[in-house]
Amino acid sequence: MVKNISILFIFLFVTHHSFAKGYTPTDTLRKAPLWAAKKGPYRPTRGLKNDILHTQLDMRFDWLRQHALGSATITFKPYFYPQKTLELDAKGFDIKGVFQLDTLTRIDSTTKQVVTEYINDPLEYTYDKRLLTIKLRRTYSRFDTLHVLIDYVAKPNELPVGVAGPKGDKGLYFINADGMDEGKPQQIWTQGETEYNSCWMPTVDSPNEKMTQDFRLTVENRFKTLSNGRLVESRINSDSTRTDRWVQRLPHAPYLAAFVVGDFAVARDTVRPGLELSYYVEPQYAPYAKAIFGRTREMIQFFEEKFGVEFQWEKYAQIAVRDFVAGAMENTSMTVHAENVQNDSRALLDGNSDDVIAHELMHHWFGNLVTCESWVHLPLNEAYANYSEYLWNEYKKGTEEADLWGHGELQQYLGESEQKQEPLIRYNYTDMEDMFDNHSYAKGGRVLHMLRKYVGDEAFFTASRNYLIRHGYGTAEINDLREAFEEVTGEDLNWFFNQWFLSPGHANLKVEKTWNDGKVTLKVSQLQDSTYTPIYRLPLKVDVWVNGQKNTHDIVVSRARQTFEFPAAQRPDLVDFDVEKQLLGEVDYEKTKPELIFQYGHCDKYLARYEAITRLEGQMIDSTVRHVMMSAMNDKFWKIRQLAISNFSEYDGLQFNEVERIIQSKARVDAHPRVRMEAVITLGSFGDNSNDPLFREALNDSSYQVVSAALDAYLIGKPDDAADVALRFENAPNSEIVTAVANYYAGLAKPDQYEWFMQKMSKLKSAEIYNFLQVFGKYLIRSNADVQRKALPMLETTARNHPAYFVRFGAYQVLGLLTDIEGVKAMRKDIRNAERDPQLKNMYGQVGDF
Repeated sequence: MVKNISILFIFLFVTHHSFAKGYTPTDTLRKAPLWAAKKGPYRPTRGLKNDILHTQLDMRFDWLRQHALGSATITFKPYFYPQKTLELDAKGFDIKGVFQLDTLTRIDSTTKQVVTEYINDPLEYTYDKRLLTIKLRRTYSRFDTLHVLIDYVAKPNELPVGVAGPKGDKGLYFINADGMDEGKPQQIWTQGETEYNSCWMPTVDSPNEKMTQDFRLTVENRFKTLSNGRLVESRINSDSTRTDRWVQRLPHAPYLAAFVVGDFAVARDTVRPGLELSYYVEPQYAPYAKAIFGRTREMIQFFEEKFGVEFQWEKYAQIAVRDFVAGAMENTSMTVHAENVQNDSRALLDGNSDDVIAHELMHHWFGNLVTCESWVHLPLNEAYANYSEYLWNEYKKGTEEADLWGHGELQQYLGESEQKQEPLIRYNYTDMEDMFDNHSYAKGGRVLHMLRKYVGDEAFFTASRNYLIRHGYGTAEINDLREAFEEVTGEDLNWFFNQWFLSPGHANLKVEKTWNDGKVTLKVSQLQDSTYTPIYRLPLKVDVWVNGQKNTHDIVVSRARQTFEFPAAQRPDLVDFDVEKQLLGEVDYEKTKPELIFQYGHCDKYLARYEAITRLEGQMIDSTVRHVMMSAMNDKFWKIRQLAISNFSEYDGLQFNEVERIIQSKARVDAHPRVRMEAVITLGSFGDNSNDPLFREALNDSSYQVVSAALDAYLIGKPDDAADVALRFENAPNSEIVTAVANYYAGLAKPDQYEWFMQKMSKLKSAEIYNFLQVFGKYLIRSNADVQRKALPMLETTARNHPAYFVRFGAYQVLGLLTDIEGVKAMRKDIRNAERDPQLKNMYGQVGDF
């Protein structure tokens, strides 16, 4: 699963994050730091009394009540020990009846023919709205296979208090059920991870259970359906409804069962004979479906070759739905995406969703084929899925793009580490939902990268393949992965798995360098608080550059204080620590200006050049630094060019005209849209109208991002044709452009533009509304009291009820600008107190009354 954690990550963590922060223990009785691991009760793997072998589900839907009418036939057998009851997770159902199904074969005394009779015996049961306990006819052994039928009604919106998840998770979601929300399609979709599929089907809702399934969905004929496995039958019924039968013949965990109902356009592709790909999008995105998802075929082939295991499932479909509660979900053979994956071909020039597409696809090996045996071991699923994003970028776009991505993941984890530091494998988590964080995802992926760098590519992918083959269609725990790597490498790797998977924290190093008597001395100190965090064993590489020549040295940092010496006939140009830039941690290592300039010019890795450029910023008065930064605006990698251009924001120093000419050229002809965008923004920061012709020219750029930046830069000066330009773009099919127009209108704050803001906001995707709300807040703060009061009902409804937590937060922020209006302070307090999402509650706690 990809969680919705990125949009407000900067707000939550970057403002709190500081680098190279060390903690020195002074008092063993001192209060534990905020980030110290929180120890809850031990979380054992769920014991299985009965093994669910197969689930046949017949389901139809009551849109008015938002109920699902289900009939589930569960095929099971005792796991090992004899059983006389069957316990099933079933959350918030109305149980209509429970029956044991059997067949009786006898000889008819008259005809002497064999007669088969079907037995449908009612069974006694107890039910507490969470667990359905069924009393079987007798005690059965593990050699018996039984069938139980449950007739029920699932009522996801009426779950008893404490049954829904901490964020209101309910497993089954009706979207625009009454059809009254104009412009929003009617849909039904499910989201089972962690244990919410038992809100709509009776099952053993645990990742260490595996089953096959046969789902029969009855819907109005105008809708399409999608579920796991293959569509084997589609039948029109006498009442003009249609029943689609989806059968999955390969076992998977119950949380991966899913279905979707709605109106979709479908594009199809194939990987090879017998393996079909399909892409389900809203009808207006039909022309772009293959542009959105079309690289999936190549991804499957790449991952199959990389890991040496074929894609095992019967098909692979991807579908985009409205108001999804996560970024995406890897339901077996049918990934569900949030609606923001849908974009037109022009928007895709600015960036695609390949990262999330690769992530969910990789789960079909790590997570679906081999499943973590409990949520304790979730990183076995998510770390590999996270790392697939690095691998795909590395393959498709090159190592620099992959390292840029990896650096972003490191920063996400480090930001979160300011608030908490937990082991990746958490036997004592407080809540299973807490496992879905930047530890399991970002840190997990970075740990796998370190493991790959340590053992080498061949060993890494061979061990990963062996793990998949050995545990395929089953479950695994962290020791299974360790043993796979030990068998391949011949090494005892407990040290690596203990410090990175089973212990909290990360390395925090201080490096001090001296040169004397023909040698370089590095003093390396591990500053992390060893009360809570290990003293790490860190195999690293050090490059010593002398006279423009490089010598690479392998070292192992393994003590709290350690000294390393390297030969150097003269003072080195540069000593580069952790040459691979693969360390999960923070490094405090002072470098002189000449060393950083040398580093930019001689080190080929993106992160080395990135470090040099970012640490030289703000030093443009130095002509050498200025020329390095000017050169970097033509770097081979787009991100370095973007950074270098941004460092000239508001510049008015020496060589201004030459600097401006370079940036103007980048705005017009750079190959990457984000570089052109940055160039436009930087030119706009110079504070005059001399670049207005360029901004007008950029309004015709192929990139929506560039056009948006150009609109902001051009309209801020309020030229004579500003109103005409805004009118030209106010109905653009891109939220960034519309938001740029909204920013201009916010400055004017005309009361008659209120309805325009409302109309535009109603048509935006959830991922787009947050930024638009900030501009709307600017409009309101400059508007009269009547307009402000007019907006209050919409803002309150959004802050309380919008499906996306970050949109609720955005509306809450805007309300914070209107606290002079009577009742708004009390309204915001009540919104905070009523919020159920723990992530948003934490955010409210951090911002207080802001």
